Amino acid sequence: MKLDIYQVDAFSQHPFGGNPAAVCPLTEWLHDEQLQSIAAENNLSETAFFVPRGDIYELRWLTPEVEVDLCGHATLAAAWVLMHMLADAPEVLRFATRSGELRVTRNGDELAMDFPAKQPQRCEPPSGLLSALGIENAEVFGTDDYIVLVEDEAQVAALTPDFARLRGLPKRGIAVTAKSTRFDFVSRWFGPNVGVNEDPVTGSAHTSLAPFWAERLGKSQLTAEQGGQRKGQLRCELKGDRVIISGKAVLYMQGTIYL
Repeated sequence: MKLDIYQVDAFSQHPFGGNPAAVCPLTEWLHDEQLQSIAAENNLSETAFFVPRGDIYELRWLTPEVEVDLCGHATLAAAWVLMHMLADAPEVLRFATRSGELRVTRNGDELAMDFPAKQPQRCEPPSGLLSALGIENAEVFGTDDYIVLVEDEAQVAALTPDFARLRGLPKRGIAVTAKSTRFDFVSRWFGPNVGVNEDPVTGSAHTSLAPFWAERLGKSQLTAEQGGQRKGQLRCELKGDRVIISGKAVLYMQGTIYL
């Protein structure tokens, strides 16, 4: 069996920026074990698989270790492949996912993803969270991830977490964020629980970060940058209980999987 595969750098307009995702178009679903093996072999933070079903695409995302409920950058990568590499893609793509129906729209040279917004609530940090991040004191909020609010973006850039100590905390991952002088906010995201120590750009985390910062800054349209050594840029717009996350993408590599 031969399968097409694409590697796309999402949330970047240049190769080696943003967050790389693998994309595998399928005509029918493979066994779950095969999907997980392909994702592990790719060894990227996410591999996206999709199957067309009429005018909608069934979409799944897998890390090297587990399947996840929502992934922004791999959704952006999958939409880019559909719109730029495959024939007859509509201007608005509809994806059926474990998080419900998601839509991606072409907007000039950007792709805009329509995701459900989540409102973080302040919480007590679990034991060991802040010390594992090397942070003495910070406000902590919770949704799918812990959101750790620090005073300035230099503190975000300087983080060197103890990933072994972060593994096993009761949420998917940890986003550390601060107000920025160049963007509205910056962040870094750590997810050893799902096999990704640091994700360069995490679209799904911005379904919480965008409402979080919209409330604090009093604005519904936000610019953001995420990442440590490797970074990517996003635009977020809050629309009621939805958040529109927009970004660019670029093809890095395409090839064939032999099974």
